[in-house]
Amino acid sequence: MFKSFFPSPKLFFLSLLLYASLACGIWYGFNDQLAALVGLDVSNKDPVIGLGYFVTDSFLLFYAYYFVCTAIFALFWFKISNHKWQYWSILGSAAIIFSTYFSVQVSVAINHWRRPFFDLIQSLLKPTGDNADDKSTPPEQVASATGELLDLMMIFAEIAFLAIFIYVTTRFLVSHFIFRWRTAMNDYYTAQWQQLRKIEGASQRIQEDTMRFAAIMEGLGVALIDAVMTLFAFLPVLWALSEYVSELPVVGAIAHPLFYAALFWSIFGTGLLALVGIKLPGLEFKNQRVEAAFRKELVYGEDDESRAEPIKLSELFSNVRRNYFRLYFHYMYFNVARMMYLQADNMFVLILLIPTIAVGAITFGVLQQILSAFNQVSNSFQYLVNSWTTIVDLLSVYKRLTSFEAAIRHQPLPEIDQMDHQSEVI
Repeated sequence: MFKSFFPSPKLFFLSLLLYASLACGIWYGFNDQLAALVGLDVSNKDPVIGLGYFVTDSFLLFYAYYFVCTAIFALFWFKISNHKWQYWSILGSAAIIFSTYFSVQVSVAINHWRRPFFDLIQSLLKPTGDNADDKSTPPEQVASATGELLDLMMIFAEIAFLAIFIYVTTRFLVSHFIFRWRTAMNDYYTAQWQQLRKIEGASQRIQEDTMRFAAIMEGLGVALIDAVMTLFAFLPVLWALSEYVSELPVVGAIAHPLFYAALFWSIFGTGLLALVGIKLPGLEFKNQRVEAAFRKELVYGEDDESRAEPIKLSELFSNVRRNYFRLYFHYMYFNVARMMYLQADNMFVLILLIPTIAVGAITFGVLQQILSAFNQVSNSFQYLVNSWTTIVDLLSVYKRLTSFEAAIRHQPLPEIDQMDHQSEVI
């Protein structure tokens, strides 16, 4: 699965992790020094509203830094382990990571836009009640306010069109990247067909399982990268916005309350639902086994009249039914816990902001920024929660494809392929 597409996978991913950690450490630890070295100024912390946000000195420095780091890493691997798919596996991965990061920064740009837009709306709303001023707004003030609103809406449209372009480009690149990966797996497995053909369902695994693996990785992999990049982009935003919130309910006054509250709530939800759904992967694996046993008997019955008798098929299908009903039960309480957490998540940040809103310490624009940034961080941590069933499906496909790896290396097949499915009782 990985050897066919990446050079020396174990060493490659270990080196990638170490190199990425070092590169991030240098970037966050010596950002000002790097900017001074190339004559850029990154000291201005005030966010730029609009497309100018993407051409500030900070972004120009990041573009150059990312390109240099990628080039060094790619050239290193091109030199020590030349691989047929190295341009797609290394440079393609780097391009997808950059594109995903850029799309997340588009969300940050929209978050910055929220403050002036909603603050302007708040300033234009007239108070209601007996003491309200009933005088009409002067025409010149109406024209000025209308112009400001239209200007801000045009800025949003520019950012939105950029978001559409980046999204379409990223999906196009990812689709080609994943199909190249599937092609690499297909070429690798078919070259070993004489060894693999003896494994039950070999043809299905090469055609269907590689297809499923590619399809799942296309959605799941991008979602994972997006979740990680969102954390890198929005945690600093929450850190900065925490200056508007002095205290939290129950906890009281703490430094950077929104930052720590988002971390606590997201980690709590992820841990809780991972614990509640701990039985699901095992049941999904059992599903693969009972379905394979039922399918195998049907296949044998096509060529052998003594196989696939109704009594035997009924017994095998009863195993399928029993496992599915057990799976439905465990998914029921998992979904209860998941939906309760997600519904509570909708109100959690508002509960945190009650003391701040009550004393009028923030404007409507800042409130919108906080809600957007908090939800982005929370959704990133909910990656496991939202992708649980897909992850389980991927693990099932991975387990089936490991049989191919074992056969190629002349190792014993995994237990799932050694067991006698006909005598298995679930």
